[in-house]
Amino acid sequence: MISDGDCLPAYCIAIVSALSTFPVPGFFVMWSDADISFMKTALSLAERGDGHVAPNPMVGAVIVKDGKIISRGWHREYGSLHAERDALAACSEDPAGAVMYVTLEPCCHYGKQPPCTSAIIEAGISRVIAAMEDPNPLVRGKGATLLREHGIEVGTGLLENEARFLNRAFIKYITEGRPWVSVKSAMTLDGKIATSTGDSKWVTEETSRHFVHELRGRHAGIMAGIGTVLADNPMLNCRIGGMRQPVRIIVDSHASLPENSAIAESAGEFRTILAHTADASPDRLGKLHGAGITTVECRSTGNGMVCIDDLLGKLAGKGISSVLVEGGAEINWSLTENGLADEFYFFIAPKIAGGNTAKGPVGGTGFRRMADAAEVSIRSVKQYGNDWLIHAFKKDYSCLPE
Repeated sequence: MISDGDCLPAYCIAIVSALSTFPVPGFFVMWSDADISFMKTALSLAERGDGHVAPNPMVGAVIVKDGKIISRGWHREYGSLHAERDALAACSEDPAGAVMYVTLEPCCHYGKQPPCTSAIIEAGISRVIAAMEDPNPLVRGKGATLLREHGIEVGTGLLENEARFLNRAFIKYITEGRPWVSVKSAMTLDGKIATSTGDSKWVTEETSRHFVHELRGRHAGIMAGIGTVLADNPMLNCRIGGMRQPVRIIVDSHASLPENSAIAESAGEFRTILAHTADASPDRLGKLHGAGITTVECRSTGNGMVCIDDLLGKLAGKGISSVLVEGGAEINWSLTENGLADEFYFFIAPKIAGGNTAKGPVGGTGFRRMADAAEVSIRSVKQYGNDWLIHAFKKDYSCLPE
């Protein structure tokens, strides 16, 4: 133990200094307040790409020279410059000798853009601090190694939890081959998503519904079951300008989607996928193809319904990295029963609908014992107009920021 009057030996000071530059697993790294502030700025920039860059990750970058920011950049849309190159292109002065704070390890491979490591090396950046290692096997530590081989100091792990939370959909998509699944539902105070007659317009008020359109724009796909489509005849699109339209995914075992439905009639404008089983007739599938709808055959469950787990794997294969589920009680139960839902947005309106036959947000057979009920971690409770939103995650999700 070192007392207040003792001094650290010179070699200890050197070790602490080195660890702050080259973090070693298992060692605590003492980041400065300035480091934290710059990375928070980079994370804020990264978030601007939400709804525009999937299936790529959201990434932000800040370049600092002599203690001041000389450039900011972020990945603006899919296929555009990565954050590092975007920041380098916007520098207000020569970046040689500067420090780059970036929310994800710089890439070192060719994709739609050339490797960011090359640009960093050519610019003369002296130090790179990344919030997290890139989980993509094409990068995963290789970018940092390449930079070090060119004499650039590299540090990782600054605000890593925040960075992982921001890119939770990308991480699951790239490591598990499955899209991130968010479940949205709106119910009355007594837990009804519709009245006993099936009327559901509207459970919540306009403020809540506007936020739902933001959610749609932030997800790569939006999923609903045929029951919801037949009951509500929705468009399932995002009505906020400037946000990318999600792919519409209809779960319809027998391909019974009416050709005069809003979904079918707008399939030429909005990319639409219909998931069915082998029980769907070729005639029905042909008519849907004619309307511009892509059909995907999935395994069926014991009761002849689309296997949602199989569907999710097929959606990932089509580049869909996140899905917002606005389905009915049966899809919600399938997701819950099989542990497939990652995130939950449950709106509660100050209304009481009543009715023994009125549906709740999750149907199916349900769990037999309360001890078996699916547990969640509540992230926040927020008011939207007169409605309340409970935002929660699967219980075992470990990257919730403080």
